[in-house]
Amino acid sequence: MMHRDRSRTLIRATWPIPLLIALATVAGLVAALTGDGWHDVPAWLALAAPLIALAWARRARR
Repeated sequence: MMHRDRSRTLIRATWPIPLLIALATVAGLVAALTGDGWHDVPAWLALAAPLIALAWARRARR
């Protein structure tokens, strides 16, 4: 039983941020494809999320 609890904790600790980045990316793509003008701002911000996460991870490794 202990192994199962540990596995759930690991999943809960690992997946929230990647899922959030994926959802932001999808939202950015939808915003970019469905409109122009004010849609561009949230699209750029959401599509920048993976790049920001990558830069943060690289900086944290140094």
